[in-house]
Order: sequence, then C-alpha cells, then structure tokens
Amino acid sequence: MAPQISPSILSADFARLADEAKAVEGADWLHVDVMDNHFVPNLTLGVPVVESLARATDTPLDCHLMIEAPDRWAPQFVEAGAGSVTFHVEAATAPVRLAREIRAKGARASMALRPATPIEPYEDLLPELDMLLIMTVEPGFGGQAFLDIMLPKIRRTRELISKHGLQLWLQVDGGVSASTIEQCADAGADVFVAGSAVYGASDPAEAVRALRKQAETATAAASWSCDH
Repeated sequence: MAPQISPSILSADFARLADEAKAVEGADWLHVDVMDNHFVPNLTLGVPVVESLARATDTPLDCHLMIEAPDRWAPQFVEAGAGSVTFHVEAATAPVRLAREIRAKGARASMALRPATPIEPYEDLLPELDMLLIMTVEPGFGGQAFLDIMLPKIRRTRELISKHGLQLWLQVDGGVSASTIEQCADAGADVFVAGSAVYGASDPAEAVRALRKQAETATAAASWSCDH
C-alpha cells in the first residue's frame, strides 16, 4: 500500500476547523483526536464536532478515541461520519467485539497502543483489525518529541503483520515530521499522523505532499517493503 498522510486537527485552529480541513484536502485522511480528560489529561471534542466536520470536508475522518469506555462511544463516531475509528486497547472492555461492531457499521476498525503497551499479547487480534496504531508519544497533547525507542516496536509489529499475511495498515502518531517520517517508514509504518509538521507550516497542503514523498522514498528502500 502507498504511504498515507493523516494531518491531525489537534494542531489546527479550532475556531476555523472547516477552513483548516480544506487547507489539507490533498491528504488521505483527517485525523481527529478525541480526548475525555480521563483516559488522557486533556479535553478536546466529541460527536457533534465530528458530525460537523464530516459535512464540511470530503476528506475521510480518522477518529482516534483517547477516551474511557470506547465500547460505548466508538459506534457513535461511525454514525457521526467517521471513516475509521481507533480505540485504545488499554481502555476497551471487549476489543474484538468492538472492532467487529465498528466494521459492521461501515468504518475501518483500528486499535491503538500506548508506548508502554507491547504488541505481542495482541497478535491473535490482528485479523480483526483494519489498522493498528503505534503511539510514538504519550497520548494527550500535540507537539511532543518523537520517541525513537518505539522504532523496534514498529518493526516487530510489521513482522507480525507479514507473518500472518494481513492487509493491515500500520499507523504512527506523535512527533512525526520531516526529520522522523523516514525512520517510521523504514521500520514498517505506512500511515502517518502529523500535526504541527503540517499545520505549523506556511503551506499545509505542500507539507502533506512533502511528507508523503519522503515516506514513499523511504518505503521503496525499506527491507520490509522489498520483501513483498
């Protein structure tokens, strides 16, 4: 699969969300961080804002739920217009059931892991998912520095995906920028969430194009990609 860029509106101007969504219309996804001030120490937005964004842009919404009780709330984000919904395995009560419910409602089902959460205990769950998100910072706030100690975890996850022959997207979120995206792509990621690297640029659309080109170049040279 070609690398995909998902700009995070956490770094956008919340007073101008419709305009900010239009500013990155060449992106593959629009990443929407939903935080409840319980699972993470920050509070952002919820279902009504997602409904409004879905009406304001043709770019599919990639909703990342950093919330407690995702089993209860995730299906509502699909109904609000999200094309992909990510829940944290640390918060989910029944991750397989939840992934199946998200898929049944017509969205892509994704599971996220905090930096300290290993991938190996969840190997058997991978066929139930459309995407796996490896957090490369502690979830909760934008603008954090990339944790390069997550690169081996990304590699191990890519190996598990290959081992089972899955068409599973591998997303990274946190500190992704021009200086880190190639490392992530080389390790096995193919979907990249970028916040300040996009919305902090003078031309967000050009920033998306530049990041995608970097990821494509690094992916073409990566050993995991060459093996396919």
